[in-house]
Amino acid sequence: MKLVSFGDHPRVGVLDGEEIAVLDVATMRQYFERGGADETGERVALVETRLRAPIVPKKFFHTAGNFREHEEESKRVGWSHEIAPWIVFFQNVDAIVGPDEPVVYPEHLTEELDYELELAVVIAKPGKWLSAEEAGEYVGGYLIFNDIAARDIQRREMRSGVFSFCKAIDTFCPLGPWIVTPDEIPDAHDLRMELRVNGEARQVSHSGRMSVTVPEILSHYSALGYSAGDVVSTGTVSGVAGFSEDAASLYLRPGDVMEAEIERIGVLRNPVVSWEQAHGEPAPPRVRW
Repeated sequence: MKLVSFGDHPRVGVLDGEEIAVLDVATMRQYFERGGADETGERVALVETRLRAPIVPKKFFHTAGNFREHEEESKRVGWSHEIAPWIVFFQNVDAIVGPDEPVVYPEHLTEELDYELELAVVIAKPGKWLSAEEAGEYVGGYLIFNDIAARDIQRREMRSGVFSFCKAIDTFCPLGPWIVTPDEIPDAHDLRMELRVNGEARQVSHSGRMSVTVPEILSHYSALGYSAGDVVSTGTVSGVAGFSEDAASLYLRPGDVMEAEIERIGVLRNPVVSWEQAHGEPAPPRVRW
């Protein structure tokens, strides 16, 4: 089952071919809080509406360093800081955008805009202090997360050992295109992953290359407590621009189109636009954050 949020004032539904079966809940979080929902009988043609970010969670747990191939590529180019395992921080949920929504290039803040393809997990129900054996029961679904990062800001932040601002800027959190329930994904560790920019493959990997399993990730962070509808990312794969030997040529620019694809889930597409295109006025004066 593919759960979607759609419309100008987002509603919740189930994707059924070229139609959406509307559900009797106001938000996707409410769907998980209630443990499901019933169809209202209303149907909306997919071509007559637009998909939105499928969920805006109460908490967004951000994982970094899980795919060790990502650490290895950082070493090859002499990245400024160690990409340690079990890095966790919270994402700014106000930065979430959905499928086909633009990522705004804040040229007054960064010159090194990067992409990061990730598999994300939606938490089905509240929980705390979970074992890995228990954690699998808390998976409500899977979706795609494109973790946009300002690498120049990130390097400065990491001098303190902590980074957050570089990934939390407005529109830096594309999420979608829908939530696929676990019955459609028998093994979350057997999924091909690819991110393309303007049709060119940049990140190509497989979810089986995680250093730990999804249940282990959910168990590890569960001490912080989960609410129904929370989102947990699982880390990016190799192939990011910032860890390449010619990073400057690969960083995102206005006009680029990203397509983040994970097998059995779908494609999350987002264009990159300039600040002026998004806001109708030139970007503010350049600052060094």
